[in-house]
Amino acid sequence: MFDLDKWQEIFEAIRKNKMRTFATAFGVFWGILMLILLLGAGQGLQNGVQRSMLLDAINSIWIIPTRTSMSYQGMPSGRDHPFQEEDLTSIADNTTGIEFMSPENWLAGNYLVRYKNRGTAFGVFGASSDYFDIKVTQKTIAGRPLNRLDDAENRKVCLIGNRVAESLFDEGQPIVGEYLNIKGVMFRVVGVFKFEASNGMDQAQRIYIPFSTFQQIFNPERSVTLFAVTTAPGNSGAVLEDNIVSLLKKRQTIHPEDDQAFYVHNQEEQHKSVLELFLGIKIFIWLVGLGTLTAGIVGVSNIMIIVVKERTKEIGIRKAIGATPKSIVSLILQESIFITAVAGYLGLFMGVVLLESVNYALEAMGADIEFFTRPEVNFTVAISALIILVVAGTMAGLFPALRASRIRPVEALKEE
Repeated sequence: MFDLDKWQEIFEAIRKNKMRTFATAFGVFWGILMLILLLGAGQGLQNGVQRSMLLDAINSIWIIPTRTSMSYQGMPSGRDHPFQEEDLTSIADNTTGIEFMSPENWLAGNYLVRYKNRGTAFGVFGASSDYFDIKVTQKTIAGRPLNRLDDAENRKVCLIGNRVAESLFDEGQPIVGEYLNIKGVMFRVVGVFKFEASNGMDQAQRIYIPFSTFQQIFNPERSVTLFAVTTAPGNSGAVLEDNIVSLLKKRQTIHPEDDQAFYVHNQEEQHKSVLELFLGIKIFIWLVGLGTLTAGIVGVSNIMIIVVKERTKEIGIRKAIGATPKSIVSLILQESIFITAVAGYLGLFMGVVLLESVNYALEAMGADIEFFTRPEVNFTVAISALIILVVAGTMAGLFPALRASRIRPVEALKEE
């Protein structure tokens, strides 16, 4: 039940000791503010690093043939072993746990791509429709990506990056449906894409054509430069990687222990490493923030001890006229929790406002910091911080409150 008299006493005590209460509350305010700002900055750093490093699906695995490092069954070391289309077919037929799979080929060097009287050198890549489910930071902003029919029918169509569009077309000009001349072959533009990743600008200068069309026109030997797969839900990326590499070694007569024959980039494993790194950073931030917050809470406890000492006579009179130890404890605890909760909430509120202000300023200025973006604190962290504050406020006032409840009326009345 709400006890108005008790709250009036608390506010009167605060009013009489404004500076002392302010100094105490400021320690709690500053502690929670620093904790929120540090956590927000840490999350902004994590967001920036992930955006810069993770250009593809988190569960993607990219495999490139290099050179063998061990001789095997009459085959020498240092041997090149390019992939063939049959290798990919065998993987698709004999390996479980694959969600998407796509080869990737490209024309060596950049080729002059023409549109009417304009021409600029760009990278030209062949990829299947699954490729655009693996390149998750690549977003189609006009038209459509390449699809399965483009591959099945060897269509002469292309998907171009926004930097290609900016170089070859006038601003505001319709692009989808126009034709580009690539090595004397006309390709119809079906879509335009852009990369959301901060370091994906070079990839925004690419032109993609269907893989089957690329092989037919530009790669009659039908080799494959590299390919990528994504791990289906419920499967392990590490296990899938081992299964694919083992199958390729058997097909290409490579020593089972030759770890140099393929370059494998397992995005899932890299993502785990990033998460582990930032988990350590967050733990460190929590320790620093909680240390600062603890200093403020200790200040609250010390102040409540002084409050109890100053009000010893008053507490004795209360007990003499029938106040119970429970009511004495409740009074001291309420004052402690109130000061802590209000100061903590203001610190939390100010921290969120500052983080949102930084976000707004970065967006307004169009700033694109490679390893820092969207500093934020999630709802769970905010609630956790508030719970910690309430518990801390309770503990800060508990021992002074228990001391007050044990004061004997006779001894209290003798206090000067």
